[in-house]
Order: sequence, then structure tokens, then C-alpha cells
Amino acid sequence: MKTYEAKILGTGMYAPKKIMTNFDLESIVETNDQWIFERTGIKQRHISSTEGGEFPTDMALAAAKDALAAANLQPNDIDFIIFASVTPDVKLPNSACILQVKLGITNNCACLDIAVACSGFVYGTNLANSMIKTGLAKTVLVVGSEMLSRVVNWKDRNTCILFGDGCGVAIIGRAEEGSESKVLASILNSDGTGGEFFSHPVGGAVTPITAEHIANDEQFMLMKGKEMFKVATRTLAENGRKCLEQAGMTLDQVDWIVPHQANIRIIETTANILGVSMDKVIVNIQNYGNTSAATVPIAMHEAIMDGRIKRGDIVLLDAFGAGLTAGATLLRY
Repeated sequence: MKTYEAKILGTGMYAPKKIMTNFDLESIVETNDQWIFERTGIKQRHISSTEGGEFPTDMALAAAKDALAAANLQPNDIDFIIFASVTPDVKLPNSACILQVKLGITNNCACLDIAVACSGFVYGTNLANSMIKTGLAKTVLVVGSEMLSRVVNWKDRNTCILFGDGCGVAIIGRAEEGSESKVLASILNSDGTGGEFFSHPVGGAVTPITAEHIANDEQFMLMKGKEMFKVATRTLAENGRKCLEQAGMTLDQVDWIVPHQANIRIIETTANILGVSMDKVIVNIQNYGNTSAATVPIAMHEAIMDGRIKRGDIVLLDAFGAGLTAGATLLRY
């Protein structure tokens, strides 16, 4: 069977217009700018409008248009949409199908939603790579889009300071013959025994939301920060190394690492474990906070746009999330 190589053809992002700074949070919960920044590295986050126009598929539409322009493609060139989010517009229909309609795609392309939290974009990228390698797809739109402001408890200072809204996308397509740009290695894994560390137990089939839940503020995400920190740093480092081993490469050959933007301490600790200078690590958590599945594509897009990531660079995408899920992608951009 003939196989093909996959490469990133174009990227895009959307950040909601409203910005909530740490100083704004001081009027909502008992906290302050210094306390938040020293512990997380976050200075501000973007918050989607609840009036419409900035829901997850709206943000994805804007980001996808930018990616299509960058790739010099039309919507109907897309033959697969992978939409990563734990905050979809609605439960049914899936967000990928909603985005298909908004983009005006009429080719009946396959549409898939995945809910693996902060690992979503990396999962989607690796799935896209596999689809392209086997010839099942030629041009895949991978989306990470989240409206976490809807599921954050704004009375809980331990969680509400961390999260923000936003979207990042990449169009991954079949690389032309002889192209240096391609996915070099990929890894995906999960450890369901850590599911309790980050969960959203109310609102599913087991425990539908009731008026009592709402009255008691029980409908929001729950996180055990210390446990997540330990797992995150170990997992990011391990998957990074495994991805490099798979490609037969070393960290010295990597130009840029784009990690999940959860907490600056996690990023710095992971870099230290790997023995990598922070000069090689793309960090933008100060401007967006943790946007879950959107953090990696937003950080990558910004680095491409400002010229840090250039064609031919070796880039490692590395993420972990609730589940617990994790994944890494090594590619030559």
C-alpha cells in the first residue's frame, strides 16, 4: 500500500475580544496579580462573549479562514475536520459538523469531535497524520477551540485564575514529493487511573444537571492541582523523549518545543528535566492562560507569525490533559 507524508500547510487562531486581567479578578475572588503571576505565569486571559459570535465554532471559523488563506486553499479542499474541545457549542450535532456548514463546505467531508481536554490538538494532529499516511484523507483541518469560561467556577480562586477562551487550528495535508516538511514521529497515551485529578462529573448521563447542582455550584470543572503538576511534568518529559527516540533524533536537533500552556512552573520544570534551555521553548501563557486544546496551536501559530518558527525547523509539540491523556508530535515545519 502506498503511503504519504503529512505536513502543516497553514495555521490560524482566534482570541476573544474581551480581556480579563489579574487585576480584574481581584474584584471577583480573593486573589491578586502578584500571587497569580508568581504561581502560574499568567497575566491575563481572553473571555468569549455570551451574546454570540465567539462560541467555539465561531472562533474556529475565524481561525480556519486564516489557515486556509495561509495554505492557499478553499474550504472544499478540506476532506476531514477534527474538532478537539471539551466545551462544544452543543452536544449534538457535533462541532465539526457545525463548522463544516459555517465554512460552506459541500463535499460531505468527514467530521469528528474528540474530547481529550488539553491534549486535543496533539491527538488531532497525530490522527490527521495517520489518515494522510494511509491515503484516507488528503487535507485535514485540526481544531482546538475552547470556551472554558462557561465551565469554570468563578468563585473558586484555585481554578478560575488559570483558564481562558480561544481557538487555534492547523491544516495538515499531504506533503509533495521530496518535501522536507513532514511529521517525523508521534506518540499518544492515556492513564485513566488519574481521571479524578481533573474532572467534570456533573452534566453527563450519569449525573444530569439539576437545579440543586446549580444552587450549590456543583456544575463546574474540578481539579487537583498538585497531583496534575506531578503527572504533567513527568509525562511531558517522557513523551518528548520517546518521540525523539522514535525519530532517531536528539534534543540538540530540536529548534523549538511547543508545550501545553497550563502553568509556567510546569513548563519550566519539564524543560529542566529534559535539560533544555527555555530559549527553545515557546511560551505565551502570560497572555492567554490555559485554553485547553487551543494552547498548543495558538502558541505555534504566534511563533510562526512572528518568525521564530521557520520552514525547515524541527518542532516538538507536547501536551497532557484530563483523562489523563497525553501526546507528542515531532515535525519538520
